Amino acid sequence: MDILTNIVKVINEYLWNYGLLFLLCGTGLYFTIRLKFIQVRKFGRGFKMAFGGLFKKNKDKADAGGMTSFQSLATAIAAQVGTGNLVGAAGALIAGGPGAIFWMWVSAFLGMATIYVEATLAQKFKSKRWSCGRRSSLLHYGSL
Repeated sequence: MDILTNIVKVINEYLWNYGLLFLLCGTGLYFTIRLKFIQVRKFGRGFKMAFGGLFKKNKDKADAGGMTSFQSLATAIAAQVGTGNLVGAAGALIAGGPGAIFWMWVSAFLGMATIYVEATLAQKFKSKRWSCGRRSSLLHYGSL
């Protein structure tokens, strides 16, 4: 049993310490370069689309059963950011110091391009099924 535990520990160490780090950051860097720094280029437009209608007198109303752009943003943020992320940032600050926060910012910047591609794929390949409404998730378009 100790042999199996040691094998799993070694595999876990390489996957989490090296493989996943390079895979996630490398994918983010690839999409950042390929999309010509979409995080910076389209930041103003995204901010305007998300928060532009908050201060209008004639607020855009969602259609029947739909969501406004701000409601959609709030739902997406709720899905991405949870209590674990807040506790994880505090734990990283305690364990790694301010340098850990810097690297979290770098990975978040690269992750913006990755989540942009994921959201674009979800919209491009969404489908309507007879029993479950619209489907547009990684599990759906990843199995195409």
